[in-house]
Amino acid sequence: MKLWKKLSVVTVTVLSAATFASGAAIIYRSVQYNQNETMESGRQRLASTAYAVSRELEYAPLEGFGKAAKNAYVNYLLKKYGSDKYILIENGAVICNETPFELVNPGDGRWNQKEGCSIIQKRGEQYILIVGTKVPADGNDFSLLLVQDISGLYRDMREQIYFGLMIWAGASFGAVILIFLLTTGILRPLRELQKAAQDISGGELGRRADVDTRDEIGIMAKAFNGMAERIEDQVTELSVMSERRRQMLGSLTHELKTPMTSIIGYSDTLLHVKLKKEQQERALWHIRDECGRLERLSSKLMSLMGLYDNDSIFMEETSMEELFERVARLEEHHLKQKNIKLEVSCSMENKRVDRDLFESLLINLIDNGAKASSEGDTIFLTGFENKVTVEDKGCGIPEDEIARVTEAFYMVDKARSRRAGGCGLGLALCSEIAQLHGARLSIESRLGEGTKVSVVWKK
Repeated sequence: MKLWKKLSVVTVTVLSAATFASGAAIIYRSVQYNQNETMESGRQRLASTAYAVSRELEYAPLEGFGKAAKNAYVNYLLKKYGSDKYILIENGAVICNETPFELVNPGDGRWNQKEGCSIIQKRGEQYILIVGTKVPADGNDFSLLLVQDISGLYRDMREQIYFGLMIWAGASFGAVILIFLLTTGILRPLRELQKAAQDISGGELGRRADVDTRDEIGIMAKAFNGMAERIEDQVTELSVMSERRRQMLGSLTHELKTPMTSIIGYSDTLLHVKLKKEQQERALWHIRDECGRLERLSSKLMSLMGLYDNDSIFMEETSMEELFERVARLEEHHLKQKNIKLEVSCSMENKRVDRDLFESLLINLIDNGAKASSEGDTIFLTGFENKVTVEDKGCGIPEDEIARVTEAFYMVDKARSRRAGGCGLGLALCSEIAQLHGARLSIESRLGEGTKVSVVWKK
């Protein structure tokens, strides 16, 4: 059963029981009061009549009357005070009864008590009030009974009970409707909380409960919204971390290719070509340098992706001309395989850079240019003032896709990039490295004419 139904049923039940009990108690007290008042009124009336009759009997010469004269006198006397409601008893026998009722046991001692006695008897649909008392008369044992039909009093009480039940039923029905409306309104914020929770569990992490009340539900909604915001932040943080790790793995794979290609090339040369000792040593030193570079580069890439602290990234004053020459040597074997030339020109002053990362940036840009170029083309690596540029005369990039090429895993020509071994991380990684050095990546390209990618420092 839903909460609003439970609250409605419990509230209506409690209210109905309380009103019924209180109404029943009031009616019961009213019945008792009316009965007591009726009996008290009967006793007072009987006492007054008994006193008057006793005075009459004291001065009447009853001893000298015959039976017929005595009965006639007594009937006259009772008629004087209302004979249709009184019964006179003498020595346990009825001597006068003008009421429509017959007294079953006139010798009952209850009617011969000075303090009087009153009872209510039920005869079918009738309720009879009987009040009896001893009549104080010298030398005679008289009892006077007041017999009165009080059925009308009980009819009135029954009507009051029926009327009270009708009021109770109507009030209960009205209470059901009112409690339903009130409960529905009160629980509306809870339904909003439920809907918000369902939406959040369905993936709408930005959903919040629209509850603006100052009661406990409002406090709970505020706490719920705070919890939802915290969950959204944590999920966003986890998503960013997951994306960083994905980029890191892709970047590692991407960046390992060039050094590994160089290492494999020199290894094949050592295995299959007979070299002089000096050439062998130079090849081995080159392999050693590339292996050391791979070790440093993996740590720096993880730092760059935010997985490690930036302790492994080391900025130092570096000769850009020497850096360009080293990059040219590293790319020499790779470009020679594709019959592509690299022209280097540098007139820049020294810059504070991380050698490994900036080498990786330039190698990425040159590799991208090589992938876009045809056999026999030339790639230009130039450095002037606050700008380093890598330019090719290859296929170019469509104008509507230039803004997206720095997105992780985005590839302009997916088929060509996969054939060339690309995964769409080169320019995204270059952009990260440029920002780390306080620079930005600028891309200019025309379809079919080539691409120019520049690393520009702020002046």
